[in-house]
Amino acid sequence: MADEECRNRHALSRRQAVALLAALGIADDGAAQDPLAVDPRSFRVVVENESVRVLEYKSRPGLGVCGQGLHFHPAHVTVSLTGAKLKKTENGKVSLVDVPPGHVFYAPAETHAAEVIGGSGTRTYIVELKGRDWKPSTG
Repeated sequence: MADEECRNRHALSRRQAVALLAALGIADDGAAQDPLAVDPRSFRVVVENESVRVLEYKSRPGLGVCGQGLHFHPAHVTVSLTGAKLKKTENGKVSLVDVPPGHVFYAPAETHAAEVIGGSGTRTYIVELKGRDWKPSTG
């Protein structure tokens, strides 16, 4: 096997590296990327101004419901356009959650992982509330 081929086989993708650093608690603003850069096929900006940024996120079973792996959200309101069964991991605690279509909730800034484990494809709006200390979600 050629040296370059061997290196590529064992290299982490940028997303894997960011998730690993975040899981170890050592991710910083330089390592955390806006989800539009990390996963542009799943995320799109619906509205953005000085007060809010509204992201649309599309996913399918086995993937995240609002980002991939361990990721961050600023204070936000989530609108679930489709229902899904989720596995959510936050602060080392795992919970199973059934989210009905049309479910709306507020959450303070948080770092978590949320995986779609049931249902079909999902579609969600994430309304990031831009305060003085706002940082965008990470993918």
